[in-house]
Amino acid sequence: MIDKATVDQILEAARVEEVVEDFVNLKRRGVNMIGKCPFHDEKTPSFTVSPSKNIYKCFGCGEGGFPVNFVMTHENMSFPEALKYLAKKYNIEIQEKEVSAEEMAARQIADSLYIVNDYAKDYFGNQLFNTDEGKSVGLSYFKNRGFLESTIKKWNLGYTNTDRDDFTRAAISKYYKKEHLKTLGLTSKSDIDFFRSRVMFAIHNLSGKVIAFGGRTLSSDKKIPKYMNSPESEIYNKSKSLYGLYFAKTAIRKADECIMVEGYTDVITLHQNQVENVVASSGTSLTSGQIHLVSRYTSNIKIIYDGDPAGIKAALRGVDLVLEHDMNVKIVMLPTGEDPDSFMKAKGTDGFKQYLADNEKDFLFFKIELLMSDAGNDPIKKTIVMKDIVGSIAKIPDQLKRAVYLQETSRVLDVDEAILISETFKIINKDQKKKDIDHRRKQNRENKQNSNTPFAVATPKSEDQFFPINDGKVPLPPGGFSQQSAAPILHDEYQEKDIIRILVNHGCLIYDKDSNVTVCQHIVANIRDDIDKIDNPLYKQMLEMAMGAIDRGDQVTAELYANTQDTNMSKVVVELMADPYTYAGWQHKGVYLQTQKPPEENQVLDTDQAILRFRLVKIKKLIDLVEKKIKEFTVNQNSSEEFLLNIRVLQKLKDERNTIAKKLNAVIF
Repeated sequence: MIDKATVDQILEAARVEEVVEDFVNLKRRGVNMIGKCPFHDEKTPSFTVSPSKNIYKCFGCGEGGFPVNFVMTHENMSFPEALKYLAKKYNIEIQEKEVSAEEMAARQIADSLYIVNDYAKDYFGNQLFNTDEGKSVGLSYFKNRGFLESTIKKWNLGYTNTDRDDFTRAAISKYYKKEHLKTLGLTSKSDIDFFRSRVMFAIHNLSGKVIAFGGRTLSSDKKIPKYMNSPESEIYNKSKSLYGLYFAKTAIRKADECIMVEGYTDVITLHQNQVENVVASSGTSLTSGQIHLVSRYTSNIKIIYDGDPAGIKAALRGVDLVLEHDMNVKIVMLPTGEDPDSFMKAKGTDGFKQYLADNEKDFLFFKIELLMSDAGNDPIKKTIVMKDIVGSIAKIPDQLKRAVYLQETSRVLDVDEAILISETFKIINKDQKKKDIDHRRKQNRENKQNSNTPFAVATPKSEDQFFPINDGKVPLPPGGFSQQSAAPILHDEYQEKDIIRILVNHGCLIYDKDSNVTVCQHIVANIRDDIDKIDNPLYKQMLEMAMGAIDRGDQVTAELYANTQDTNMSKVVVELMADPYTYAGWQHKGVYLQTQKPPEENQVLDTDQAILRFRLVKIKKLIDLVEKKIKEFTVNQNSSEEFLLNIRVLQKLKDERNTIAKKLNAVIF
C-alpha cells in the first residue's frame, strides 16, 4: 500500500491547472482558466479550472473533480494508479509496503499528541483568565498590546505561572502520559514544566488543530531567552508551518496576496485591524515547505521588514527560494524604529494599507538598491553585487519573466544585457549539472541496494491495498463508502444538498463571533438529532463524516471529502464548489449589493435559512404521515386515546411548521 503520509503529500502537491494542462489547452479567464472539455465534443469551451479551489468542472457534460479524479477519468486509472501517476509527475518517491503494528501505533500516538496539545491549550487559557497571576501578568500584557478579549480567545492565547511543575502535575492527574508531554516539549527531561512564567501562543495547522506552542517571557533578565518554542514532533514540523495561516488562508485567497511579518504579535495585531492576509515565519528564514504552503493560496508574497540593514541582507538571502517557486515577491521597509505592531497602532488600518501600497518595491530592485548603496564606487564590490543579483534572477524558472528582469537590471545597473544573460546561463547550467550529479548518485545508491536485496516474487495486490487504512481521523460511515451512484435527487433532498453545500463552501467560517462557533459546528449541532431523517444515503454519509470531524475537533472543508476513493462524493463536492458565473466586480466601481452581503460573507443568514428549510420539509413529511394515520382510524376509534394523541401531535407539528414558515416568509398551502 501507499502510506498515508505519501498519499497526503501527493494530493497536496498536485495542482489542478498543472495536471489538466498536460492534456488540455487552458486560457486565463479572470481568476479561473477555461478550455475545451476532454470528456465530450464541444465547440464553445465550457471546461473550467479553478486554481484557487484546486478543482475542475465542465458545465457542458457535468464532469468534475480534483486533480486525482481528472487523472482517473482521463487516463482510465484506478485511485492508486492515479496516485502513482501524480507522484511521478511531482517527483515524489513512493514506497509500497504493508502497514505494520508499529506504524499503526505511530498513528495512534499522533492522535494522542493532538489531544494532549488541546488540553494544554485549554489549561493555558484557564491560567490566563481565571488565576490572579494570569490576569495581573498575562492578561494585562495582552490588553496593553491592544488585543481584544475576543481576539485572545480566537487565537488561543494563554499564560503559564512561575511554579516548576503545575502543568505537568495537572496533566498527569488527568491521565495524560508523561512520555507524550515530553515528546511535545510541554514537560522537560527533568520532569518540570518547559514553559514557565510566559505568555503563550498556540500554533495551529491548516485544519485548526494545535500542533505546537510559543512562549514569550515578560522578564527583563537578558539571560532568559525571550522566546521558547515547542520542539518538532510527529505532528509539528517547523519548516512546514506558518503562524496564522489557518486564520489567514481565506483572506489570502481573496486578496491574492500573502503578507509576511516576523512575530506572533505582529500577525495578531494586523489581523485584528482587518489586515487578515498575514502570516509569520516565526523568526526563521523561509523554507521550501513554508513557501509551498503559501503557493496553494496565492503566487504573490509581500514581506515587511522592520530590522536593521544588516539583518535585512541576511534575510534577503533566503528569499531566493521564493523565486525558485516562481512566486512574485514585494518588499516593504518600515520607518526606523517601527514594527508592524507599532506602525499599525500609529497609522491605523487605512494609513497602514496606504503605506504598504506606496512603499512596496519589487524584491530584485529592492535588493539592487540596498546592495549597490553599500558598494559605492568600489568596482570589486559592485561586481560581487552584480553576481549576487544575477544569481537571484537565475533562480526564476519562468523564461519570459527572467528575460524581463535581465532587461530591467541591465538598464538600472547600466551593464550590457548580453553579459548578464551569459552569466545567468552559466549559473543555470552549473545548478543543472549539480542536480544531474546528485540524481545519478541517488540512482547508483538505489541500484547498489537493489543488487544486494534477494530477489522476491511480487504478489498481486488488490486495489484497496494501495489506499491507506483508516487512521481514525476520518471515520468511515457504517458500511463504508458506497461505489454505487446516488439515487436521483427527490424534492426533499434539495434541502439536504443545500446543507452539504454550506458545509463544503463555508464550513470553517465563523458563525458566531462571540462564542467563536463555526458554521460547521452550528450545523452539526442542529442536524445531529435528525441524521436518521436524511433521505439521500450519500448526503447522510457526508453529514456523518462532518459529525465525526467536529467530534474530533477538526474543521469541515472540501478536503475532508476530496481525499477519498468515492468518486460520487468528489463529484458532489465539486458540483457544490463550482460556479458557472463570475461576479462583475461592481464593488470596484463603488456600486455595492444593497440587499445582502456577497455569498462568501453571507454565511450566517445562508446557514440559518438552510437549516430552517431542511426542518420545514421534514416537518411537512411528518405531518403527512400523521394525517394519513389519523385517516386510518374508524368512526368508532375517534375517541380513543391514541387517536387524540395523534391529533395533539399533528397540531404541534403544524404550529412548528407555521413558525418556521413565518421566519422564511413562506406561504403554506
